[in-house]
Amino acid sequence: MEQVFATRSVSITELKRSPSAVIEQAGAEPVAVLNHNRPAAYLLSPAVYESMLQRLNADLRAAIQEGIDSGPAIAAEDIFAELAARYDEPDSKPATGTSGKRRT
Repeated sequence: MEQVFATRSVSITELKRSPSAVIEQAGAEPVAVLNHNRPAAYLLSPAVYESMLQRLNADLRAAIQEGIDSGPAIAAEDIFAELAARYDEPDSKPATGTSGKRRT
């Protein structure tokens, strides 16, 4: 069974039957909407959703700033060249016997 990240849950049928009641009972708490006892969606109040977006935006800005502060940028071409040099297989030559003919 999948983990449910909410203390409240309702079935899709319950939500269809009375969406206003589910929203009212939820208040500011998230509600897991279950389909066959598995989370299909989460219902959030506008305040909680807005707060999550603001927090994600702040975290993203902080991560971008951390990258900027970490030092000079490295050109993508340099990184790809280094990776190619490190992981490309060396030129393989066909195996030959003492006669100089290819072995099979």
